[in-house]
Amino acid sequence: MATQTAIRQGTNGSAAPTISGDTAAFLHGYLESLAIIERLHRLLLDVVKDEFERLRIIDINSVQALLLYNIGENVVTAGELKSRGYYQGSNVSYNLKKLVEAGYMHHQKCEVDRRAVRVRLTEKGRDVRQTVAELFERHAGVLNDKGIVDSEEVDETNNVMRRIERFWTDQIRFIY
Repeated sequence: MATQTAIRQGTNGSAAPTISGDTAAFLHGYLESLAIIERLHRLLLDVVKDEFERLRIIDINSVQALLLYNIGENVVTAGELKSRGYYQGSNVSYNLKKLVEAGYMHHQKCEVDRRAVRVRLTEKGRDVRQTVAELFERHAGVLNDKGIVDSEEVDETNNVMRRIERFWTDQIRFIY
């Protein structure tokens, strides 16, 4: 039988709810997963930044490079960047403006909705995308070749993250 474990859920001095040991253990693992996901995202940005610094490409940041990578050959509006999962940040307009000014993207008004702007990569933008793709390919090769992570583990991790993503999406939709 699971032991009862108290977990404080705030610092307001109220009584802490009591949850079973199994639930407490799951909560601990879930919170650790969230922290790892957050750290991985920051590390990904640092890895991309370091690669671009090594190549002496300094007019673009890692967020912008990943945006170019995610857009690829697609032609999209700013709104679609978020809905398609290409961009997770809050300042998409700023980054698009900087990428257009630096010559990494073309932009043009939509024929149907003149308020919307469609964007696509320039040759310079495609070069950045290729640089990021090569970085990811190198990493995948090392991870696989050295047995750090195998294909089955990557697939299982992705399946778990997709289920959490669906759960969170449902939680957000449920609120509204």
